[in-house]
Amino acid sequence: MNRSTSLLNQGRRHAMAAAVLALGALQGGAVHAQAYPAKPITFVVPFAAGSATDQLARALGQSITNDTKQAVVIDNKAGASGMIAASAVAKAAADGYSVLITTNTTHAANEHLYKKLSYDPVKDFVPVTGLGKGGQVLVVNATAPYKNVGELLAFAKKNPGKLSFGSGSSSSRMAGEMLKQLASVDILHVPYKSNPLAITDLLGGQIDLMITDTSTGVPQVKAGKLRALGYSTQKRSAQLPDVPTLDEAGVKGYDMGYWFAAYVPAGTPAPVVARLNELLTAATRSAAAKSFYDNAGSEAWTTTPDELAKFQAAETQKWGKVIKAAGIEAE
Repeated sequence: MNRSTSLLNQGRRHAMAAAVLALGALQGGAVHAQAYPAKPITFVVPFAAGSATDQLARALGQSITNDTKQAVVIDNKAGASGMIAASAVAKAAADGYSVLITTNTTHAANEHLYKKLSYDPVKDFVPVTGLGKGGQVLVVNATAPYKNVGELLAFAKKNPGKLSFGSGSSSSRMAGEMLKQLASVDILHVPYKSNPLAITDLLGGQIDLMITDTSTGVPQVKAGKLRALGYSTQKRSAQLPDVPTLDEAGVKGYDMGYWFAAYVPAGTPAPVVARLNELLTAATRSAAAKSFYDNAGSEAWTTTPDELAKFQAAETQKWGKVIKAAGIEAE
């Protein structure tokens, strides 16, 4: 056998070995996906029990347990604007058994609000799927003279700095800042620890308006205590079908909602991510999830991992622009 023939045979052996290894990896991934989940899954939630994110996680977990016969454990790691929970999942084993059920707070807003994060919202995670979207409602006291957004903004323009808006969450704060920017009005921001506390002061006349989540604002609107003037996304709320969107009401380009999504640690095998995506997508259609969406005034929204990654990038850019324009200094 001459040298060239020997080298050719050696090359063929290497190619065959590589093919066998690749086939083994594919088969191993398939087996991994078929076996998943083989034990309880932990849904890590960045907010307290009873929060909207917690309620959604429990509804989805119930569905997955019914489908797989494996328990889903809810681990609430509240605090530090979701950083505690996000960091815990970022450092967890990349096996699909630690899942972050989170919102735009940890994966779009925080990197603009804090100088140093304990996690990287892109590099430390693999996107799994979107889980839901919701909007917020612009409300004023029912006794206020403003019957629509146009009247409110006309007063604000004639009286810069006289009106005040409250907020008890990053979504509520940024919604107010976006209104100021797009409508070119000067409205004083008053911070609160939670939206319900801000609603209390709105009812008492201490502040003039706020843009709040529907679960907090709609009950007060239906009770006749607050007046809804506009909705924050470009699609009207099913709970308030007669209330125009802010874009419809004249604040062109206004679109500021909130969203829920699922992430796993970086390095989680693709077949496991695909299986988890399948389970969560089906779970958003369950009776328990539908009840949550209806009560919270939100809607199911699912994506592929790539679609979620692109959406997150766009949202991060949008939040960054609003925060920078508002002159909010990172802590």
